[in-house]
Amino acid sequence: MILIIPIALVLLIATLILVVLGIIFWAVMLALFLGIGLFIFWVYMIIDSIKRKYKHENEKIVWILVVVLLGILGGLIYYFAVKRKDKKKK
Repeated sequence: MILIIPIALVLLIATLILVVLGIIFWAVMLALFLGIGLFIFWVYMIIDSIKRKYKHENEKIVWILVVVLLGILGGLIYYFAVKRKDKKKK
């Protein structure tokens, strides 16, 4: 017995597969760009914590360790605790 599948059903299945693959592709691209952006932000916070002038040398060491060891979270903490507060002073 030969099974005949209507062409409309084949096109529907092919379209659904392409839509799912498209969603997966754009999700991966979004994650990639977001990851690269967060990595650049983290590196920028490390560089800023190294170059910044502090009242005490111990503060510099602590902030560098916080940013390096906590990663993106450390970069965000540094940004809101030091960098953003510094912008408000200017």
